[in-house]
Amino acid sequence: MPKFAYIAVDSAGQETRGSIEAPNQAQAIAKVRSQGLFPTAIGAVGGESSGGAAPAKGGSTPAPAKKVAPKKRAMDININLKMPKFLRAGVKQKDLTVLTRQLATLVDAGLPLLRGLHVLERQTPNPTLREALKEMCESVESGSTFSESLQNHPKIFNHLYINMVRAGEAGGVLEVVLNRLAEFAEKAEKIKNKVKGAMIYPVIVLFAACGITGFLLVKVIPKFKDIFRDLLGDKPLPPITEFVMNASNFVMNNGLLVLGGIGGFVFLFTVFKKTAGGAYFIDVCKLRMPAFGTLVRRTAIARMTRTLGTLLSSGVPVLQALDIVRDTSGNAVIARAIQSVHDAVKEGESMTEPLAQSKVFPPMVISMVEVGEETGALADMLTRVADTYDDEVDNAVAGMTSIIEPIMIIFLSVIVGTIVVAMFMPMIQIITTMGQQT
Repeated sequence: MPKFAYIAVDSAGQETRGSIEAPNQAQAIAKVRSQGLFPTAIGAVGGESSGGAAPAKGGSTPAPAKKVAPKKRAMDININLKMPKFLRAGVKQKDLTVLTRQLATLVDAGLPLLRGLHVLERQTPNPTLREALKEMCESVESGSTFSESLQNHPKIFNHLYINMVRAGEAGGVLEVVLNRLAEFAEKAEKIKNKVKGAMIYPVIVLFAACGITGFLLVKVIPKFKDIFRDLLGDKPLPPITEFVMNASNFVMNNGLLVLGGIGGFVFLFTVFKKTAGGAYFIDVCKLRMPAFGTLVRRTAIARMTRTLGTLLSSGVPVLQALDIVRDTSGNAVIARAIQSVHDAVKEGESMTEPLAQSKVFPPMVISMVEVGEETGALADMLTRVADTYDDEVDNAVAGMTSIIEPIMIIFLSVIVGTIVVAMFMPMIQIITTMGQQT
């Protein structure tokens, strides 16, 4: 059986050296850890035993054996070229969801975690995720836990993911936690895609309206202006025509100023949004929008309740779970409400009162949380609330899609129709004048 030499530290921080026999490196690490030691370095002992030679007669210590480096063959060259980090593709949420589901299936089937990671490393198409899996395998092989290896990749795995895995490792239910993570990610991605799908049509129509309006103002209306000047002379034009002509002149003479103003507005809005006060103000506006506010509120509540319910059911302590929910809520108003709940729970109070005082959550959510606290089934109640609001989000998205389409068509028709009417009114005046002259 192979022998492995190791360097480890005990609970007091004292360094210990030794050797151990094991079938492979992973088993050797497990044996060292089972002795209450924490390995810092471990490697196979090739050929000879790592134990020291017996002292020679007379108490003299034998000279250390010379290490002979293996001869290098001409073609034994390992070239490892890595793509720079800034050129690597990112990891989409869909790729992470698929990875989590596959890993949960492998672990649930009885496959060791390390072997499951190696399997996923070989079949993952995303180069960034594949490189992360490779580093995670090396970390686990060196004695780190799975959650510790996830912490080395914060841009891929967020606090929610890492803390749920840590709770699963502590409770010995890693496969259950991975399945919950996969279900959570799949439902969150489903809601996100539905909301995005509902916004695609109005965004396309809005860009089309801007493009058509710009084309008419820059290319078409100036030609009509020359025609009206030749045929009408100094006669006054209808007010709507004057307005469209002035708009065309402004866009043509101040095109760069208009583009600069739009770019400056976008830049200032982005900077304002990154500030704490700006993010809070924008999120308040989102929740109070006439048409989209209800959808934004339901989506945020569904995400918050499902995250908290998933964390609590996975064994994460309630205060730590509230911290994670606050950081992953995606809405500053919801985050501030969760912070007040955290402070109340920390003082030994109930969640119900701060939830009601925030005036963000509907009475149904507050009542369900109150019942969950009284019955000890808070995680189950939160999951039911999330399911209910997911269904409401589906219905809201479907209803909004059916309403937005005719509204955007009318919006585009009004813009184009206004320009067409503005151009035809002087034409009617010209035709009438020519008829009177004949």
